[in-house]
Amino acid sequence: MKEPRRTVPVATVLVCLITGAFSTVEIYLAQRVWPDSSTFKNVETAFMDVTHMVGGEWLFQAMGATVVVACIGSGLSGQAGAARLLYSMGRDGVLPRGLFGRLDEKRGIPAFNIILLGVLSFFGAWLISYERAAEVLNFGAFLGFLGVNAAAFWEYGLRRPDGHTRRWFMDYVVPAAGFVFCLIIWLNLSHAAKIAGGAWLLAGIVYLALLTRGFRTSPVSLDFSEDAAANEKNVGGASAPR
Repeated sequence: MKEPRRTVPVATVLVCLITGAFSTVEIYLAQRVWPDSSTFKNVETAFMDVTHMVGGEWLFQAMGATVVVACIGSGLSGQAGAARLLYSMGRDGVLPRGLFGRLDEKRGIPAFNIILLGVLSFFGAWLISYERAAEVLNFGAFLGFLGVNAAAFWEYGLRRPDGHTRRWFMDYVVPAAGFVFCLIIWLNLSHAAKIAGGAWLLAGIVYLALLTRGFRTSPVSLDFSEDAAANEKNVGGASAPR
């Protein structure tokens, strides 16, 4: 890949923009076909009902097959990415190194992390609905977005690093608007999602307090540098999933 430090962030932003644009068009067309959302038998499969109304059984089955393939690809990439993150946390001492920071000697992958995530995902799919899982995920996601926008406002709007030319719109308006937008969505999540997300957040704070001896020492910083990746390859015999 040419210039990964530049192309990867650009590709990430483009994926978000393009996906958002396609999703907006799809939702608009679906609303035109089926205006009354209260008549759906199940909101989690509402789009499938719309495809059945538009194209009949053929389109319904084709869309079902497409969703299956997309879910497999998304699930595998998510599992590999989460396993890689757990491995980095184990390698750097954030999580127990003996469990999470090991690579399989033959395959060079964090096998324990992959199996653990697979088991949790399997039982989670049975016990938690898609809507509830998405809300819990959004609790943490939008909390992170709030922190990113607040940090951008603080770092570039209030502190202004040396050599940085102040831009009122980008340094004040954009992060402030992003913070308010994310806050509104976060506040409107269900109570169950807030309770579950809050409990998980509290558990993380308690665990961090134990690691830092009551916040008296600095938390461990994860190392995602190329040198760390090279060390992983040398230790495991093959590169871990990234």
